[in-house]
Amino acid sequence: MEIETTTAADGLAADPARPFVLSPDFYRDPQSAYGALRTRGPVNRVTFPDGSTGWLITGHAEAKAAFGHPGISKRLGSAGARAALEANKAGHQLQAGPFEHMLVFYDPPEHTRLRSLLTKAFSTRAVRGLAPRVTEIADTLLTEIAAAGEVVDLLDRYAVPLSMSVICELLGVPNPDRARFQSWSTVIVSSEHAARDRMTAATEFVAYIDHLIATRTTEPGADLLSELIAAGADGERLTPRELRSMVLVLLVAGFETTANLIGNAVVTLLSDKDSRQQLRGDATRIPAFIEEVLRFRSPTSETTFRYTTTPITLGGIEIAAGELIVVSVAGAGRDPRRFADAHLFDIDRPNNTEHLAFGHGIHFCVGAPLARMQGCIGLEQLLARYPDLALSPTDEPTWRTSFAIRGLTALPVRLRP
Repeated sequence: MEIETTTAADGLAADPARPFVLSPDFYRDPQSAYGALRTRGPVNRVTFPDGSTGWLITGHAEAKAAFGHPGISKRLGSAGARAALEANKAGHQLQAGPFEHMLVFYDPPEHTRLRSLLTKAFSTRAVRGLAPRVTEIADTLLTEIAAAGEVVDLLDRYAVPLSMSVICELLGVPNPDRARFQSWSTVIVSSEHAARDRMTAATEFVAYIDHLIATRTTEPGADLLSELIAAGADGERLTPRELRSMVLVLLVAGFETTANLIGNAVVTLLSDKDSRQQLRGDATRIPAFIEEVLRFRSPTSETTFRYTTTPITLGGIEIAAGELIVVSVAGAGRDPRRFADAHLFDIDRPNNTEHLAFGHGIHFCVGAPLARMQGCIGLEQLLARYPDLALSPTDEPTWRTSFAIRGLTALPVRLRP
């Protein structure tokens, strides 16, 4: 079934020799821009909404190639990164500032060493052990919203607190601090906030993480952060900067990805009667539904930035060294060369697990099993408790103004008929 249509976005350059301009409408309907880009090819030079210029990859095969290309680096200290950042100073202050040492901006061998410490904690087996607690949190939240009224914001009352509670409990973030964490994260990933405000939020967030690490160093608890502090890689303790890099990426990516996955899954489900009937009749189909949501309406639109360290050829396009590269996982998920009738949502799609919502290769999201598990449990518990859930007839869901995140600002729903 088709539950989202796309049209050519207004104001986009049609000349292949000129950068493709992403207009402000991109945030409202990014798939229109991706569709227009595909008429030019899978790899295009674009002017991003913040005014910076680089290369946007919307083809599935080209995206996978970029994820593992030896001539493309995530490391901000690389020559390619320095050149790209110098050319786009205004647009990338966060990456060159407070978030410079996030795990996602490391290359091997540093990345390999640090990631190995997280792999065990987020293995499928380890995540399975968290399922009862996730179910308990979901049930508590669903009980609380029963008294909230006829129409409730399901994002604010369920998706956000569920994902925030799980990742904060896992890392040992005290309950009184969680509201501040949510506020910082929202500002940092939102493109509608001024660069100064985003920088302030990022600086405060990093300072808080440093304080949390210091506290857990002297007062360890039964949480992942305390385990990381005590752990060593090759006999060496992690430095405070390395610990910070891990915590930052887990908190921001873990919270944002899961909250928006649940929100996107609900709005997708409630937009089509066939899907609702299928899942209500057979909860075992929820995992397949979640995978198709990840392909069709990925909570991650674009990846963090990459940089060419040498001249490369990608999708038949020659790209010089020192260029900014952005992979659109949302665009790749609608690539008709990989997915038949890619514009249609299909629970029975045989290859929907080939989406790139969690990345690919060495930077594949270590928290993917946790996000999938929360998405499945969150949706299953919601439908079990409120089988007649429907979108509010008077309030429209609204989408966030964010380049990296595809998620809602509000999801008003009616709990009962």
